Amino acid sequence: MFKNIISGIKAYFGTFKLISKLGLWRYFGIPILISVLTGFGFVSFAYFFSDNLGILISKIWPWEWGSETFATISTYIGGLLILVLGLVIYKHIVMALSAPFMSPVSEKVEAHFYGNTTHTHRNTSFRQQLTRGIRINLRNLCKELLFMIPLLILSFIPIIGIVATVLIFLIQAYYVGFGNMDYTMERHFNYKESIQFVRKNRGIAIGNGIVFVLMLFIPIIGFIVTLPIAVVAASSETVKILDQQKLISTTDSSIISKEIEA
Repeated sequence: MFKNIISGIKAYFGTFKLISKLGLWRYFGIPILISVLTGFGFVSFAYFFSDNLGILISKIWPWEWGSETFATISTYIGGLLILVLGLVIYKHIVMALSAPFMSPVSEKVEAHFYGNTTHTHRNTSFRQQLTRGIRINLRNLCKELLFMIPLLILSFIPIIGIVATVLIFLIQAYYVGFGNMDYTMERHFNYKESIQFVRKNRGIAIGNGIVFVLMLFIPIIGFIVTLPIAVVAASSETVKILDQQKLISTTDSSIISKEIEA
């Protein structure tokens, strides 16, 4: 799986060049707007409500001594919890609402590498793409929160907290990579088949998601460019796997293989 994680990360190299070559920037206007507005909303929410959550957390300290210090620490803990959970929800909202705009991007990436394929794509409408995006991301959000909430509690325990924090990061990476890969899988698999496909190739999803999550911490720019390049990277790697597993039949595989390797 480690090899696949590296492949998922390496898929980001050359994405800007590919986006410009295929003229894909015009597809990213609305997804970028969704990303910026959603990100700004969660940051504002954390800023204004961290004090309120901090007050609730501080009530678990029953003693007079150290109460002010604990109250201050609780405010920071409250803000951190809101930011972490907000980041989880943010990713899935953006990916779900961007599905109808990212699916054409993924299709153009596939056509660039494979030209006219002999297999039949699943034809879906704007509404169907949006519905599937919401369904996939709602499923992933619930799964992610199920794992993350206990790990968040453990993350405040010394030593164990380090392991828990790493697991939180990898879980987030996996599910965000899943969402990015689904823009390609949407044309090839139904809902259940897509889940099975990602499970078999979870390393690719984790590698893609690692870069995605790290880029979100870049102020402002992270909210703007992360989704576009992550989708192109995920699409490039996903169609490569589909070809390796003989799930795509190309008209001239020798030429295409050379282009992908380049």
